[in-house]
Amino acid sequence: MLKITSFALLAGAAVLAAGTDRAEAIDAASLPEPTVIYADPPQQIAPARAAYAERSNMGGGFIEFLFGDRQQVQGPRYQPEPMYQQQPAYYGRAPMSPQQQYYPQAAYPQQAYPEQEQQAYDPRQRPFDPKYEKQEVAYRGGESAGTIVIDTPNKFLFLVEGNGRALRYGIGVGRPGFTWSGVKTISAKREWPDWTPPSEMLSRRPDLPRHMEGGPENPLGARAMYLGSTLYRIHGSNEPWTIGTNVSSGCIRMRNEDVIDLYDRVNVGTRVIVL
Repeated sequence: MLKITSFALLAGAAVLAAGTDRAEAIDAASLPEPTVIYADPPQQIAPARAAYAERSNMGGGFIEFLFGDRQQVQGPRYQPEPMYQQQPAYYGRAPMSPQQQYYPQAAYPQQAYPEQEQQAYDPRQRPFDPKYEKQEVAYRGGESAGTIVIDTPNKFLFLVEGNGRALRYGIGVGRPGFTWSGVKTISAKREWPDWTPPSEMLSRRPDLPRHMEGGPENPLGARAMYLGSTLYRIHGSNEPWTIGTNVSSGCIRMRNEDVIDLYDRVNVGTRVIVL
């Protein structure tokens, strides 16, 4: 019985050895690899397969063969490009140079559009309206020649000449709340008058000087004609751009060349009608 068993073992070993030699002979023959035909082109998702193969590490070459990618496993790891190195997509426009400064238009509209910058308004640049130039006009009032009529709403001063004519000058009048009307007479005349602001004006404007000598910088201008016993005057101005506006504290202001012309045409006692 022992001899029969030994003989069977030896025969099996011989068959196994022959099979091994035959397998080695087949490997040595380098048979061509079979052609694999896919229904659809395979999807190459190399990073996912490599990552799966790397973290599987199941300890067996057979499982690695089934689920892994030998070339991916043996090669370098997949390194995703850092976000700061990725190239952004520019849809139809060139990328901005790293040295170029960016100013948001909403925050800096004037830097974005310098041609649209708005200059600060300077009233001294206000053009003088030709209608306020001294001129002779038709006059239909019933006042006698030599009377001064002040049309506050339209900002004109008329010196009645008679015969339906008058000289008309442009003037500046009181601000809202400082206009007035009535009949006065010229009580005094002064050339290059001094100016002493009244206490009521100083209470509103404590920054004003308490007294100013007459001259080109004086706000009363080249001439002044005082109206009755009031503080109101017809006077010149060193701010000609204010003619045609509501600007004063109740006085009637004129351009210096116009107030000089009027000053030479009227006398103390001239009747003044303020509308």
